[in-house]
Amino acid sequence: MTQKLIKANQYIEKEAAGVNQEYRNKFHLMAPIGWINDPNGFIYFRGEYHLFYQYYPYDSVWGPMYWGHAKSKDLMHWEHLPVALAPGDSYDRDGCFSGSAIEKDGKLYLLYTGHNVDGEKTRQVQCLAVSEDGVNFEKYSKNPVIDEKHLEGIAECEDFRDPKVFRKGNFFYTVVAAKTVDSRGQILLFQSKDLVEWKFYSVLLEGEKKQGIMWECPDLFHLDGKDVLIMSPIQMEEEGLSYKNTSSTVAFIGEVDWESGRFCTENYHEIDFGLDFYAPQTCENSVGERVMVAWMQMWNRRMPTNELGHGWAGSMTFPRRLSIVDNQLCQRPATSIYQAIKIEHQIKDKEMVNQTLELKDEVCNQHYMSLEMEMSNHTKINVQYAKGLNEAIIFCYDVEKELFTLSRERAGHEISGAEKELLTQRSVVLHGNKLKLEILRDTSSIEVFLDGGKAMTVTFFEIEKGRDFSLSVEGSLKLTLESGKINQ
Repeated sequence: MTQKLIKANQYIEKEAAGVNQEYRNKFHLMAPIGWINDPNGFIYFRGEYHLFYQYYPYDSVWGPMYWGHAKSKDLMHWEHLPVALAPGDSYDRDGCFSGSAIEKDGKLYLLYTGHNVDGEKTRQVQCLAVSEDGVNFEKYSKNPVIDEKHLEGIAECEDFRDPKVFRKGNFFYTVVAAKTVDSRGQILLFQSKDLVEWKFYSVLLEGEKKQGIMWECPDLFHLDGKDVLIMSPIQMEEEGLSYKNTSSTVAFIGEVDWESGRFCTENYHEIDFGLDFYAPQTCENSVGERVMVAWMQMWNRRMPTNELGHGWAGSMTFPRRLSIVDNQLCQRPATSIYQAIKIEHQIKDKEMVNQTLELKDEVCNQHYMSLEMEMSNHTKINVQYAKGLNEAIIFCYDVEKELFTLSRERAGHEISGAEKELLTQRSVVLHGNKLKLEILRDTSSIEVFLDGGKAMTVTFFEIEKGRDFSLSVEGSLKLTLESGKINQ
């Protein structure tokens, strides 16, 4: 273990107990102290999930990136492991940027981006590290394994990052994010027999101007008969209700022509319609499920926990099971959450006409709620969740407009960002007069799962702690509700 790793782990052990716990999540993965962003190296290895992450332990703002590391058997209870990677070598002096993990011959390999800044010139190259035990990693002595010589006439090393490695047949492949000379997103594909010697394979997919100036954190996988390429575009242009955040996440659905190495797109769409979701990465577990996790935050936004001096910033989403239905990427919570829910309140087929349902002290910091509503054609609903005297998270649905809206405008500390106007809510189109939604609340976050596998993720930091629930109906509906605590 290098001196930088030893120092980081000693610092975490000494200082983590001093972190302010007020807004800390309980069943989402968080760093013990400091700053966290992109999930990295998400893998099911030796009977456990391992999840690494971009990490700066010394402050609650972004800094030279380390790789934090945790493992879990159920995606709810996480054991923190020693920091896996530290910057400092000639090829990653200014940061060990995002990457992925793969098992080979019983060993765990990490493929990551080495980041260097020399004046105004940036160099990003792909590097390898290996572990015999899945905990202690040694960088490959001949790093980098993919660099300028692989990119001649194709792309530049200035924006060349976030390798996601996978095995297909007798070869290993990795997709890597790059950028065209006229600032369009580009995903490159490389091939290797041994993870050490790589060759350029193809330009897998190239973006249009409206699709962002750079595509980050690509992931390519096969699911339910379709190939899926997910990535995180920077500054993707708004399109109707989609891509409102300064940076977005997108799923391309289609098929890879492996002879040409080209992705043939059938459609693409936003992955999460909330305010705080970026850099998703997936893995496959032992029963063949595809599971996805993302950074539950957004670039260029105020971080209340940093501004308040709480000593930490950022969290991962709760992991989600993926499927393809009607050529759309659908998301549901990992099944382990349901074993932890203790239902305490149920309402069955309650008829409501132009009235309000108030439930006092219904909402707690770790809370689950399921709502099923069958509405008349002109019904509007307004939900105030975690309601206090002046604060609440707001859910609205207008059957006629087929529009569902989630807002944190009245939920605690203002979270402004790089968007042209203050963005406090997002909306998504749903269809029909039947609505089912599941809510996972964990202290400072809400993840809402909607009809058709859509999801909306929002963080919020209450000033006034609200515990009530209110559902107002304009029109008529029949309501079934389940509510309870999520036990850790």
